[in-house]
Amino acid sequence: MYRSQIASLSINFDGLLMIDRLRELELSAVARRLEGFPRFPLAHLPTPLEPLDRLSSEIGGPRIWVKRDDCSGLATGGNKARKLEYLVGDALAQRCDTLISAGALQSNHARQVAAAAARAGLRCVLVLTDTVAGRDGTYSQTGNAQIDRILGADIHIVPGHQESAPVCAAIAEELRNDGATPYVIPIGGSNGVGTLGYIGAFFEIQLQMELNKEPFDLLTLASGSGGTQAGLMLGARLSSWSGRIVGMSVGARSDSVKAKVNRAGYLAADLLKAPSIVNHRWLPEVEDSARGAGYGIPDPSTFDAIALTAKLEGLLLDPVYSGKGMAGLIAACQGGRFDKSIRNVVFVHTGGTAALAAYPELTVSSTSQKDYR
Repeated sequence: MYRSQIASLSINFDGLLMIDRLRELELSAVARRLEGFPRFPLAHLPTPLEPLDRLSSEIGGPRIWVKRDDCSGLATGGNKARKLEYLVGDALAQRCDTLISAGALQSNHARQVAAAAARAGLRCVLVLTDTVAGRDGTYSQTGNAQIDRILGADIHIVPGHQESAPVCAAIAEELRNDGATPYVIPIGGSNGVGTLGYIGAFFEIQLQMELNKEPFDLLTLASGSGGTQAGLMLGARLSSWSGRIVGMSVGARSDSVKAKVNRAGYLAADLLKAPSIVNHRWLPEVEDSARGAGYGIPDPSTFDAIALTAKLEGLLLDPVYSGKGMAGLIAACQGGRFDKSIRNVVFVHTGGTAALAAYPELTVSSTSQKDYR
């Protein structure tokens, strides 16, 4: 699977084959280790990497690139597709017949779990928590919630204060008693198996930047359950890349998100039989600047980041994850927090635009009224 992904890289970049570099990547110990894990093809890889030059010019600071994991396929795309390739592969290897997972009512992860189950011919059970207070009926009927139903998932809605993990465990036990073989996926797919998906993603980004002949100094992304950031950090460690990876928290305080990144990283490193990768120098960077009032609650900076990126680049972000991640990056650029040594920043677009319909107030952003022609 990983070799076919590398082959597609050489096809997609016309004339820029860089054969020696591709062979080096293909034959690396990391690639061999990843190939040892079951993997079910779900994502359209490699996803594009594009410069955002109009946005970069408008906000100042380093040149911004976007890694388009919103284009990963699987029911409107998103970062969970990479994780689910390994998670579904593991489920099928264990002969499971049902995927169980959890998230908020507008969970991007839940939507892609439902899509992955449909692709693999598995039943899907979703436990969705009503965590975002003050939303009207539109919130629970449109966007990801609507897609979950279209995809055929069995949906259990629980109050926002209730922990979803025990509910998933109880459903799994009930299904086992009925003769089924369930596979429980944690929120965000951010366990050791799911985190493996973003190790390969780091090498993909690294190769794409090499093909563009642009060194990159910093990766940034919206960070919630921690697995995406942990996988990127593991890929960076395994490639000896020396740049920074900065997560922008989408709800929880940074200390909580760092703990999740740490846990996912340790679990994945253990699976790779390389626990020393996560050593005393493993220090996740997570910022609180754009998390707003909490998960699923966008603030004016989120709205402005979504509108600005759309108006300047024709690129859609979402109000829960990528909009907040971009808001944090814009604030850092405009606040002069990047010194001149940081020339290229890669923003990992984790998807989620399916949720836009659940936030109709986005149409009134003040930024959307400005003329950027």
